[in-house]
Amino acid sequence: MTDAAPERTWKETLLIYTQRRVIAMAFLGFSGGLPFLLVFSTLTAWLTEGDISRSTIGFFAWVGMTYSIKVLWAPVVDSIPLPVLTRHFGQRRGWILVGQIGIGLGLVTMAFAGPGHLFVLSLAALLVAFSSATQDIAIDAFRIESAEPEYQGAMSAAYVFGYRVALLIAGAGALYLADFFSWTVSYAAMAMLVSVGVMTVLLVSEPEREGVVDKPTLSPLGIGRWFTHAVVGPFVEFFQRNRRSALIILLFIAVFRLSDIAMGIMANPFYLDMGYTKTEIANVAKIFGFFMSIAGSFISGALVIKWGLMKPLMIGAIAVASTNLLFAGLSQLEPELTYLAIVISADNISGGFAATAFIAYLSSLTNRAYTATQYALFSSLMTLPGKFISGFSGIVVENFGYFEFFVVAALLGIPAIGLVFWLARLTSASRSS
Repeated sequence: MTDAAPERTWKETLLIYTQRRVIAMAFLGFSGGLPFLLVFSTLTAWLTEGDISRSTIGFFAWVGMTYSIKVLWAPVVDSIPLPVLTRHFGQRRGWILVGQIGIGLGLVTMAFAGPGHLFVLSLAALLVAFSSATQDIAIDAFRIESAEPEYQGAMSAAYVFGYRVALLIAGAGALYLADFFSWTVSYAAMAMLVSVGVMTVLLVSEPEREGVVDKPTLSPLGIGRWFTHAVVGPFVEFFQRNRRSALIILLFIAVFRLSDIAMGIMANPFYLDMGYTKTEIANVAKIFGFFMSIAGSFISGALVIKWGLMKPLMIGAIAVASTNLLFAGLSQLEPELTYLAIVISADNISGGFAATAFIAYLSSLTNRAYTATQYALFSSLMTLPGKFISGFSGIVVENFGYFEFFVVAALLGIPAIGLVFWLARLTSASRSS
């Protein structure tokens, strides 16, 4: 793990965003981001209007835990070739296409099921989440293998840009369509947008890989060798490389986004319960918030290139926890768009900033011989604790209120702040030794 950054002028730093591989990541980021809100906050808005209880809505956050356990099948995505697809498109692009097919089928099913068929809706949402998580495994590996470590800040910023564009469409766009037409039309339209990601995969080239694992032969010995190399190897290598720091690094990854994820599931119910309309939420929380998050993302990407990783990580950890206190204050005020815009600005700038720095940090931790599996481990740890805790968010809101909920969410950010300072000292000590 290193935090050293080569000296560049600001012009050289910003021109990195014009490279083809960086631009391509924006489109793959769109493909990765499109399904997320459709099984998360946009879905909670649909469930809220369908008179589903807040406790049940909170438990729907556990559908998103699929993203957090993707490390369980990441070795398969990392090393097992797909019939036909791998031969024609390569290991990474082939698996991305499989994920996109599952996402499209799941969204179409969700569109025609709705809250009236809650069990079918939940199964379709689970298919979308599983397929999206599979796509993410392959996209993350594609991103890391497509550029040197020094470019990962820019690659992360481009990915976050595309991801946020997708969140805007799956958030504000879906709300607009639901408001003017219906939720069925909204989700059917989202399913059609999966084609954007498919076209991107067809146009980009497969990156070169290191340490390719042979397909396991159908024998106990062959499967055992594959398991040792593809499943055990990535974990052993990480602990050997980081030694005593390994567990602290994993703990930091697990708590960095606790504060952010824990409050996310209740965002749309909070806005609706405060008295804001779906159109107002789309205008302020989604569209205005989109530009704020993009600003935070590109600032962070440039600062990672210019300063290295640890300073942006510190800023992001402090900012994300602090903005939850602004939501607590907002819950005590009458609904006013100006207040909402101020809070959304702070929340999205800090969220975009922190996410970009954190993705670059996680990318720096991987060994390219095990890119998909190690990154899946990190990203699973990044979301699993927050997803689990957010499942109880509806219970906290129903029994205590939004003010107390957001204060607790802010306090959940304190461990991340402490650990990033510890890692900064560790990194500084390793560079000086």
